[in-house]
Amino acid sequence: MYKKRNFLICIFITAATVLSACSKTALDRINTPNTKSAREAIEESEYTAEPISVPRQSPESGTELFTGTGETDHASAFAETRNPDGVESSAETGRAVSGETDRTDTAANETFIIPEGNTPGTRIRTPQGYTRVPAEQGSLAEFIRNYPLKEDKSPVLLYDGTKKRNQTAHAAVFSLPIEAEDLQQCADSVIRLYAEYFRETGQDEKIAFHFVNGFLAEYVKWREGYRIKVNGNDVVWEKTASYDDSYESFAAYLRMVFAYAGTLSMEGEAEETTLGELEAGDVFLQGGSPGHVVLVLDVCENADGRKAFLLGQGYMPAQEFHVLKNPKREEDPWYYEEEVTYPFQTPEYTFIQGSLKRLAL
Repeated sequence: MYKKRNFLICIFITAATVLSACSKTALDRINTPNTKSAREAIEESEYTAEPISVPRQSPESGTELFTGTGETDHASAFAETRNPDGVESSAETGRAVSGETDRTDTAANETFIIPEGNTPGTRIRTPQGYTRVPAEQGSLAEFIRNYPLKEDKSPVLLYDGTKKRNQTAHAAVFSLPIEAEDLQQCADSVIRLYAEYFRETGQDEKIAFHFVNGFLAEYVKWREGYRIKVNGNDVVWEKTASYDDSYESFAAYLRMVFAYAGTLSMEGEAEETTLGELEAGDVFLQGGSPGHVVLVLDVCENADGRKAFLLGQGYMPAQEFHVLKNPKREEDPWYYEEEVTYPFQTPEYTFIQGSLKRLAL
C-alpha cells in the first residue's frame, strides 16, 4: 500500500515538472543576449503590434482557460533542450517519447534519390510500378513538385543558421525562405508554402489566415496599407501606410501571422479527408500547444490505384522546411497507402486517427 502511494506521488511530481517546462514561451527561448526576440524584430520595423491575448476554451466549461501571447504553438512548445529532436511521440497525446521503430526495406535495390535533381519532382524517384499523379498547370501540386531544393545532403538549419540537432529525419531540404526569428515552425511553414504559392500565381486574395482568437489576417488589406493593431483580445485594422506589394512587406505580413496563428487556428481551416482522396497540399494535423502538422508534398499511384506520398515539415525551434523520411524504410522516403495505420508514425511525431485533413484556403 505504501509502495503504491509513493509511486503515485512520484507520478504527480513528474507530471508537475513537465507542465512547468511546457509553460515556457518561445520568446523565452530566443531572448538570449545574442538573439533578438521575434517581437523586438517586428517592433523595429514599421509593422508593429502589441501583445495579443488569446482565449483558450476549457473542453468542460467553455470558459476562458488560458490567456497569453498569440504565439500559441510557439508559446507552449517544448524547447529543443527539453524535447530533443529525433524523439517520437505517443499515440494517445502526441507528446514526445523515446524509442526505436521496426523498419522494413522492401525495395532495397531501388535508388530513390537522384542527387543532381533540384526539385522534388527531379530529386526523388517514384517507387517501381508507380507514376506521379498528373499535376495541372498552375496548381499547388505543380508548384510544390517544381519548388527548388537545396543541394543534396544539405543539413536542416535552424532560424539562426545553426544546424538542427537531428539530421536523420530528412531526405531533402526546401529552399523555402525562413525568417530570422523563432517563428516559422510547423504550421507556419505550411502557411508560408501556401502563401508563396498564392502570391506566385497571382491569387493574393487567397492569402488569408486566422489568428488563434479568430481574427482573419488578409494580405490584400495589409498590401493596401492597413496594419494590425491589438489591444488585449481585440484586433483591428488601421490604415497607417501606403500601398506596398513588395516582397519585404509580404514577409512582414507573414511574420505577423506566424506570431498569432498555429495548429489550433489551422484546425478551424481544415476538414477531414481520406487516403483515397489524398492530394498534394493535404495535411496530417493535430492542433494543440504544442501540436504538429506535416504537409503532403507529392502523390503517385500504381496500376491498382494504390497511392504513395511524400511528406514535408517545419518543426521547432523554427527551421528549414524539409522532406521527411519514412521511419519504416531506410532509403525509401515514400509513405504507402496500404501501410498507413493509426497511430500514424512520422520521424518526429505520431498522429492519431482523424488527423488527415484538407485545408479550406
